[in-house]
Amino acid sequence: MKHITFHFDVISPYAYLAFEQLPKALEGISHSVTYKPVLFGAILQHFGQLGPAEIAPKRTWTYRQINWLAKQQSTPLQMPSSHPFNPLGLLRLALACGNAGACNRYVTEVLFRHVWQGGLDAGDAQRLLSLTDQLQPARAPDDAAVKAELKANTDAAIARGIFGVPTMEVDGQLFWGLDALPMLRAYLQGDDWFSSSAWAKASDLPAGVVRKR
Repeated sequence: MKHITFHFDVISPYAYLAFEQLPKALEGISHSVTYKPVLFGAILQHFGQLGPAEIAPKRTWTYRQINWLAKQQSTPLQMPSSHPFNPLGLLRLALACGNAGACNRYVTEVLFRHVWQGGLDAGDAQRLLSLTDQLQPARAPDDAAVKAELKANTDAAIARGIFGVPTMEVDGQLFWGLDALPMLRAYLQGDDWFSSSAWAKASDLPAGVVRKR
């Protein structure tokens, strides 16, 4: 049995779409999954990147594309009333419902659908309180230990070389993005391409030009 860690932030529509497609991508494969919340904004900041929603023309394209992708995979999706938003409360709630820096699939599903179905304000304080009442977390989401878990998850993700969400991790290998699900499935099925030089030497290619920041 293979174990997959699904690193996510509910702010990402691609993470939502990948979450909804993951069972299909893993169908017929013996596996288990751990769901780990991370703070995408902190990952972007570490690597000196802007998020897709922070670049005006890319923002428009992203929202068009995710609606198209949702249609293609028959996943309900309605944009929240504003985006981006502050996901900290939702991420901490996820961890408060779990343990050891992870949460289960049900909690992850509830939080993703809170954001990406219904078209409401994902960061609304009253909605967060209602969600907390629904999920009945074992710990308080604002507990210092819960906050520390989110930071630890994010720091550990950065240390592993995770630069975006969703990232699926298995056997120490990283598969980034919704469009990596077919690659993940092929890897889990033992495709020998993953032992080829195309995979192994990708990180060895020299950079011809490095832009100044």
